[in-house]
Amino acid sequence: MSGSPAAPHQLDLVPDALLAARAADGDTAAFEALARRHGPLMRASARRLTGSTADADDIVQDALIQAWNQLDSLREPAAVKGWLMRITGSRSIDHLRRRRYDAGLDALDTTRDSRSSSGQGSWPDPEAAAVDGSRVEALKAALSRLPEEQRRCWVLKEFNGQSYEDIARTLNISTDSVRGRLARARIALASTMEEWR
Repeated sequence: MSGSPAAPHQLDLVPDALLAARAADGDTAAFEALARRHGPLMRASARRLTGSTADADDIVQDALIQAWNQLDSLREPAAVKGWLMRITGSRSIDHLRRRRYDAGLDALDTTRDSRSSSGQGSWPDPEAAAVDGSRVEALKAALSRLPEEQRRCWVLKEFNGQSYEDIARTLNISTDSVRGRLARARIALASTMEEWR
């Protein structure tokens, strides 16, 4: 017999820093505990970026493989969560580049649907639904006209909630570049969406 069935549950209580250090030494059970702990957040992040649950699952799997192979590059074991989220963001961006799939657009519909369904259970007013649908389509069109680097920054900030520093690390650019791209994206979107205010 190898290993105790209770071991994974005991590892779930171990702090990130210790799990990351043990995983870096080749402890697969410690790495699996990290994956169980942070996998759902990684998946949610990837799904928000890609708009697809199936793609998110693939991205998380790829991100975990990359993390396992690069554990020796993690300088601060206690920061493993942020490190995993940055890898997930990078893998998501890579996926979007390959697929030419706009990350935020499907998430926009999902966000709009969940907001309208959180009401009092009544059917939405058809006119309001049509206006909302038109607003979403206008924002999709406006986002699609943004330069790709501005769109990526905007999606990572607005849909993924990443900080300027995290976006800079994900896209391998300076935080000043992130600020500039976000400012230009917001100005362009505000101008295009003026009639919907």
